[in-house]
Amino acid sequence: MSVQWNVPVPCIRTGRSWHKRVDSDEPVLKCARLSESSSDAGLLGSSPGSPVNLGPLTGTAAHQGPSRICQFLLLPLADRSGVHSALNIETGEELVCKVFDMGIYQEKLRVYDLLPAHRHVAGIREVILGEMKAYVFQEKDYGDMHSYVKSCRRLPEEQAARLFQQVASAVAHCHQAGIVLGDLKLRKFVFTDEKRTHVMLEGLEDCRILSGDDDLVSDTHGCPAYVSPEILSSGGIGGPYSGRQADAWSLGVMLYTMLVGRYPFHDPDPAALFSRIRRGQYCLPEGLSMKARCLLRSLLRRDPAERLTAAEVLIHPWLRPGTDEDADRGGEQEVSSTDQAVPSTDSEPEDSNLFL
Repeated sequence: MSVQWNVPVPCIRTGRSWHKRVDSDEPVLKCARLSESSSDAGLLGSSPGSPVNLGPLTGTAAHQGPSRICQFLLLPLADRSGVHSALNIETGEELVCKVFDMGIYQEKLRVYDLLPAHRHVAGIREVILGEMKAYVFQEKDYGDMHSYVKSCRRLPEEQAARLFQQVASAVAHCHQAGIVLGDLKLRKFVFTDEKRTHVMLEGLEDCRILSGDDDLVSDTHGCPAYVSPEILSSGGIGGPYSGRQADAWSLGVMLYTMLVGRYPFHDPDPAALFSRIRRGQYCLPEGLSMKARCLLRSLLRRDPAERLTAAEVLIHPWLRPGTDEDADRGGEQEVSSTDQAVPSTDSEPEDSNLFL
């Protein structure tokens, strides 16, 4: 099948992203040199992450070879639905591309126009609009934190502090801008360098945009391992809860997993798992410093009102000043002192056998 590409129109600046339109988003023929194989499964390198609810590049699932959109060659990432490696054939630059249906892409990307730029939150480089799909290009990454912790089993405290400070900085920035992350977990953060020293939040498509100072939300989309007790409580399913405080609980789960090498709450039986979470029962192994134990206990608290906020996390003594020399000064913000599913939720199963 051969496709004739029209000359693309000039880019149009909209918000912080660039838009251009093409008359077709049908893929070109497979390219033998870049065909998918075990040796070159992606132009970007594997970067596992949470599946994103995006449509496939084409209407046929059989097509798995490279596609061309304007100056970009796209190759699907096997472990990230709707996400592609993207190679700019004019400059050789590698990016990552997410594909959305035209009917939903504006709503999915609205949060990017509302959130001020932040070094630990991925931005949008370019948006190309086809007839049926929108192609959103972002910075290349070097794998996600979930896979990295899995490969390391657990992280030394000094390394964990450097990475967690960046995570908390991104979350505090979103919260300050009136954005709740909701489905917050290790997979959501990807490395921006090959040395695995800097991370960023890879996407904002599933965030909740708050109106006013009220951060009450009622939807329960998320990963069972990271869900907070108030969401599982009898009044929480379908009922309102603090989005920021639920994010703080998820930060505690992330930190525990980084330091211990397993989830704080884990059970192959969903009912038993949710019972453990409701009770807030977890064990802190020997070997953790007193400051690390303090921070974990300050986040994994059953009462949401007793948890530290993301901004307060940044001034905790365990995150020693200068731990991340390139992190944003989030501490300057104003602060006050086996697959399982969450019931009645649009849940996203995590690898429940990963951290054992």
